[in-house]
Amino acid sequence: MTSFSAFRRRAVLVWLAASLAAGAQSPLSLRQAIDDALHKNPDTRAAHAGIDAAHADASLSRTQLFPQLNFTEDISRGNDPVYVFGGKLRQQRFSAADFDLNALNRPQPIGNFTTRFSGSWMAFDSFRTQKMIHGADLMEKSAASAANAEDQKVIFGVVQSFQGVLFAEREVAVAQHEQETADALLSSVNDRVKAGLAVESDRMSAEVNAAACKQGLIAAQGDLELAWAQLRIAMGMPDLQESKLQPIEEHAYPASGALADEVDTARKTRPDLMAAGDAQAAQASAVSAAKYSFGPRISAYGNWEQDRPTFAGSGGNNWAAGVQIGIDIMPFSKRAQLAHERAAKERADAQVAGYEQQVRLQVEQAHIRRQTAQLTLETARAAIQQSAESLRILRNRYDAGLATITDLLRAEDAERQSQANYWHAVYGNATAYAQLLFATGRLTPDAAEVLQ
Repeated sequence: MTSFSAFRRRAVLVWLAASLAAGAQSPLSLRQAIDDALHKNPDTRAAHAGIDAAHADASLSRTQLFPQLNFTEDISRGNDPVYVFGGKLRQQRFSAADFDLNALNRPQPIGNFTTRFSGSWMAFDSFRTQKMIHGADLMEKSAASAANAEDQKVIFGVVQSFQGVLFAEREVAVAQHEQETADALLSSVNDRVKAGLAVESDRMSAEVNAAACKQGLIAAQGDLELAWAQLRIAMGMPDLQESKLQPIEEHAYPASGALADEVDTARKTRPDLMAAGDAQAAQASAVSAAKYSFGPRISAYGNWEQDRPTFAGSGGNNWAAGVQIGIDIMPFSKRAQLAHERAAKERADAQVAGYEQQVRLQVEQAHIRRQTAQLTLETARAAIQQSAESLRILRNRYDAGLATITDLLRAEDAERQSQANYWHAVYGNATAYAQLLFATGRLTPDAAEVLQ
C-alpha cells in the first residue's frame, strides 16, 4: 500500500512537471511580444518618463500664480553696537540707560531669538506667467504625443523582428529539407554510378550540391540566432530565451486607400507630427511671454517678526507690508531673450515643415511597398507551385535517364529559391502592411492584432 502511494505521488509530480513544462513552452504570440515591449523597452520607459517631467514642468509654471510664504527662526548673539541697539529696540526693552555713551560705544553682548514670517505675491506681470503656463501645457501635450510615437516605433520594431524570426525559422526548415534532399540525391547518384547508369562527374556534382546545402543550413541557423538577438533588443528583454513563436500565416490584409487619403490621415493621426505641432505652438507662447516681460509688474509683500532675548521669553513684534510697482528701464537681457525665443520659433517652424515632408515621403514609400508586396506575394505563390512541378518532372526524367544531373540541380536550386521567395513575400507583405499603419500613425497594439 505504501509503495502504491509513493508511486501515485511520483505520478502526480511527473504530471505537474509536464504541465508546467507545457505551459512554459506555449507559443509566444505577436500581441504578447508587443505588450512586453511596451512595458520593458527602455525607449518607451524614457518616453513616458518625459510625460511625467513635462507634467511636473506644467505644475511648476502654475506656482508663479501663488503667494510665496516663508518661515525662519534665527538665533544670534553679538556686541556690535548697531546690532545691540537695534536688537533691544526690536525686543522692546530699550531704556534711558542705554543712551549712555559708554553703553552705546561698548555695549554688552546680547542674544536674540527671531521668529519671522514673510510673504510675497506677484499680482500682475503683464500676463507673462499666463503665457508660460500655456506653453508648459502644450509641451506636456507634446510629450504625450511623442510617447505615443515612440510606442508605435517600438511596436513596428517588434513586428519586424518577430517576423524576422519566423522567416529565419522557415529558412532553417527549408535548408534542412534541402540538405536531406541533397543527401538522398547523393545516395541515389552513388547507386546509379555503381550500377553504371551514371558517370563519376554526376557524383561529384551531387557532392558539391550536398556541401552547398550544408553551408546554406549553417548560414540559415546563424541568421536565426541573429533574428532572435534583434527580437530581444526590440522587446527590451536581453535575457529572453528562444521559444516557439506563434506563426503568422499568409492571409489578406485590409485594402489600402488612395494615396491622397492616406497622406491626409497621416497629417491628422501621426503622433510625432502632433508632438512637433504642439512644440511649435509652445514656442510661440514663449515668444509672447518674452514680449510681455517688457511690461510693468505689480507685487505685494509682507513681513511679521518677533524678537526675544530668550527662546521662551517675551519680546517685541513688528510688521511691514507694501505694494511694489516695477518697470525695467534698460531691458537689455530681455531683448536678448526675445531674440533667442524668436530664433527658436523659426527653428520649430522649419522642423514642422520638414516633418510634414518626411511624413508624406514615408506614406508614399509605405503605400508603394504595400502594393509591391501584394503583387510579389501573388507571383511567389504561383512560382512555388510551378517550381515544385518542374522539379518533380525533372526527377522522373533523370531517373529515366532523359535528363542530366545539371538539369536536376538547377531545378533543385529553382525550387529552393522559390520557397525562400515565397516565405520572404509572406512576411514582407505583413511587414509592408505594418509599415503603412506606422506611416499613417495607426500602428496601435489593437491594430497590430490584424498581423497575427
